[in-house]
Amino acid sequence: MQSVLKIILTAVLLFSVKVTSAVTDSTTLNSSSISSLVTLNRTTTYLMKGFNNVENGGKLVIPEGTVIKGDFESKGTLIIKRGGIIYANGSKDNPIIFTSEKPAGQRATGDWGGVIILGRSAINTSTGNDSAEIEGFGPGLGPIYGGQPVINDDSSGCFRYVRLEFPGVNLTGISGNEINGLTMGGVGSRTVIEYVQVSYCGDDAFEWFGGNVNCKYLIAYKALDDSWDCDNGFRGKIQFGLSVTDKDIADISSTNGFEIDNNNNSPSNTNGPRTRPIFSNMTVMGPFEITSTSVNPLFQRGGHLRRNMQACIYNSLIMGWRTGIRFDGSGVCNDANSGTVQLRDNIFSGMNTAIADQTGGTVTPDPVSYINTWNTTYTNNTDVQLTSPYNIYPDPSGSMVNNWMPAGGSPALSGASFANANLAGFESVSFRGAFGTSNWSMVWAQFNPINYSIPTPSDFNVTVIPEAFLNTSTGQLNSGDTVRVYLRQNFAPFNVVDSAKAFINPSTFTGTFIFNNAASGTYYLQVKHRNTIETWSKSGGESFTQGGVSNFDFTTSAAQAFGSNQVLRLGKYCMWSGDVDQDQLIDINDASITDNDIFNFTTGYVRSDVNGDDIVDLADVSTVDNNSSFFISVIRP
Repeated sequence: MQSVLKIILTAVLLFSVKVTSAVTDSTTLNSSSISSLVTLNRTTTYLMKGFNNVENGGKLVIPEGTVIKGDFESKGTLIIKRGGIIYANGSKDNPIIFTSEKPAGQRATGDWGGVIILGRSAINTSTGNDSAEIEGFGPGLGPIYGGQPVINDDSSGCFRYVRLEFPGVNLTGISGNEINGLTMGGVGSRTVIEYVQVSYCGDDAFEWFGGNVNCKYLIAYKALDDSWDCDNGFRGKIQFGLSVTDKDIADISSTNGFEIDNNNNSPSNTNGPRTRPIFSNMTVMGPFEITSTSVNPLFQRGGHLRRNMQACIYNSLIMGWRTGIRFDGSGVCNDANSGTVQLRDNIFSGMNTAIADQTGGTVTPDPVSYINTWNTTYTNNTDVQLTSPYNIYPDPSGSMVNNWMPAGGSPALSGASFANANLAGFESVSFRGAFGTSNWSMVWAQFNPINYSIPTPSDFNVTVIPEAFLNTSTGQLNSGDTVRVYLRQNFAPFNVVDSAKAFINPSTFTGTFIFNNAASGTYYLQVKHRNTIETWSKSGGESFTQGGVSNFDFTTSAAQAFGSNQVLRLGKYCMWSGDVDQDQLIDINDASITDNDIFNFTTGYVRSDVNGDDIVDLADVSTVDNNSSFFISVIRP
């Protein structure tokens, strides 16, 4: 009977948790013209309608974790004009998300417009002008990108840890007026673009029109058209990119991995600056798992190089395309022969028809021999030994996806070279392709955007002090530090519902933790820090409001912690310091680790630096020795 009562009580508690959603704002980004500073609120969900322009002199700040839904009917689009600034600085734990307004299961390619960033770096055009209208809007309607005057070190701001899901709608209904997931026109070198994922785009995932912005850690997932499209004099450096195609999703204009042009004034398109991007460490997955895979016939090449472009591709994987590379035009072929165009130290595998071909020119002695001379080729994709690169039907759930990581013994784990002068400034790694032994897509990326639950960002301000960090002279922390807080159910077995990490301010002792997945309710806060005893909030749990702001202060009383498991220092209650090995007990083992690091003159960010002053010394071991004499250990519900 007691067991039955427990089950009933648990059910009552679960159903008594009120589920709310974040406030939805449909006015801030409603065909807006931003000419000053506008800062969004991450606990608000925004519905973006129509064309929203950040004008010259305007600045749009998007906090980490913010969710912006693109309106389907009005084709919601965000445009950063020349001289405008976007500061979208997400984080690994809390990326900024632009996505469809539709519910899970109904989201589809082209549900909203996209994001367009325009700058003043040099471009070229078929007319010879140094500025042009960005594509997608129709003649005379598009915003301008490029020079007048040319500013090659122009900055359009920061775009980091951002996901763009289901963009790429046709804006005018006329063929060719689709916009891309992330469009970059004349973007300058001081702009920061990294950790960006574009999923299920209705046109190209990423397209660069001129400019010289450098980008890292990009993901193009199941775009309708090309993954990496370069035009009109783009000459940036791109490192670490993953593109994945769906064998059934392809564009009428033909779908490629790379499509790299100069401008469309063929054959007289050698005006400068010439399109010359440098790519390294790209994993470019085509649709052919094996050569007999049934694939949409509109899929074509891993790379289509044409219109007198001068791109170079190094240390990359190009796998499973109808043809690996097409050299198109006498200019491209001649530049390949002279060494201006280079494809070096790449792996090509699993091509349905050919490793390479040519049209309109001659690669010496022939395209296949050229690829084989400078690169590694395999008949089968399995020879590359990636973990599970075609396990994408249906989309893999969650954010912890290792499908494109090299397995042990993979030829992709070695063979990269950065000796080439073109690779100056690139990060030197041993592996080829986007990944080595570390998966940079973990946590922030999402590979099941059709069906996942879009997070509702909620702020929880937590005030907490690691005891030894508190400086008795200044009354502040020796340094701020990162702490992780878990929200746990307030009834047995106290399951984790959500977690977040934040930086504790050294003056206010407070960090703002962003929880994305917890419903409104009452939870225990479990605090973990690198060298303190794990500390839980007081008995009964604390109120939390989804989509809102909650607060809890551990420092006002010992009883704010479960079991009053805190120590008083300078009138503030603090977590016990000294649990260096994080076994939830301060003892001789912690002292031994600290002593050893003192002997080795250890400095920097290490667990044995108990007081956070970046050096392991007698002050640290003194704290450990003192607290170990009190037999301090964790106290949990």
